[in-house]
Amino acid sequence: MRTPLIISITELKVNKYIFHIKKHLRNYSELFYYTYMKNKPVIAITMGDPGGIGPEIILKALNARVVWDVCQPVIVGDLKILEGVKYSLPVGMHIQLKTVREPDVDTGKAVAVLDLNNVPMDQPTLGQPGAYAGHAVVGYIRKAVELALAGKVSAIVTAPINKETLKMAGYAYPGHTELLAELTGTKDFGMMLVGGGLRVILVTIHCALRDVPGRIDKEIVLKTIRLAVKACHGLGIDRPRIAVAGLNPHAGEAGIFGDEEILHITPACEEARAEGLDVTGPLPPDTLFYKQKKGLYDIAVCMYHDQGLIPLKMLAFGKAVNVTVGLPIIRTSVDHGTAYDIAGKGIADPESLIEAIRLAAEMAGRGGKR
Repeated sequence: MRTPLIISITELKVNKYIFHIKKHLRNYSELFYYTYMKNKPVIAITMGDPGGIGPEIILKALNARVVWDVCQPVIVGDLKILEGVKYSLPVGMHIQLKTVREPDVDTGKAVAVLDLNNVPMDQPTLGQPGAYAGHAVVGYIRKAVELALAGKVSAIVTAPINKETLKMAGYAYPGHTELLAELTGTKDFGMMLVGGGLRVILVTIHCALRDVPGRIDKEIVLKTIRLAVKACHGLGIDRPRIAVAGLNPHAGEAGIFGDEEILHITPACEEARAEGLDVTGPLPPDTLFYKQKKGLYDIAVCMYHDQGLIPLKMLAFGKAVNVTVGLPIIRTSVDHGTAYDIAGKGIADPESLIEAIRLAAEMAGRGGKR
């Protein structure tokens, strides 16, 4: 006969608890924000080309718990594009967006969006380049850099852009790296890729292969070695072991296959060693990366784009991270392009963006700019 009384008391306690939670839900949300999110680095994520996979992979990445465990993200882009992309996300993947005026605010369960409204309503967006996209992406990047230089965000992570759209919009930048250098007033900068157990930094970046030998000289190689040291310091490697690749087969074979090693690369390595740096090279590129993968070196200085990116992407395509070295701010990015052919299909892989966000948060935690 006492059972109904027990149930009644239990129900009363439950209802009282629910009422208490509802009454104080806002206070709980604020407590959660200030204890769980407030001390995490604020990271600005630029939307990338509105016609590519950037908006999709951003929403997918921000649906991953691991991202929220390491940072407080804010998207810099166009809200209407992001809202449209939500309909192509996999079934069961839900994400709320909320516009904000400042990056470091409590948005509850919603993702903060700094809506720049850069894309005209009458422009086609998916799967094709356009001048409108070039103007839009430069606007996103400028805003993110402005926030980083002002100390309002700890780092910026960039979704992919298309070099053709930049050209169509009248910009001469070959990519993110050169634009970021101009916006931050940086003279000495470099491009590092991280993934698959390798770290590579490039002496020459975006140029034709036929132009590479003419761009190699002692000063640019030495500058890149010094940037490699700075890059490793940002990753917590205090005394990096640096391997420098040769330009030619067998690193020139004593000048038989080319003299760039004798004239430029070896003198740069010698001067770096005279400065107290742990530098080995020039080494034959065909064996260098095997040795680095085995753990003999922390970073490889590569003479041209594909020399470093082919082995790294073979090991970590879709999971590698691009880091711009030498800037006064932290910037990471994905290792792939806009992928117009799959834009809007809901099948783009966000893994590289997730890794870029994680690495940016790690670098910010090591004392980077906020």
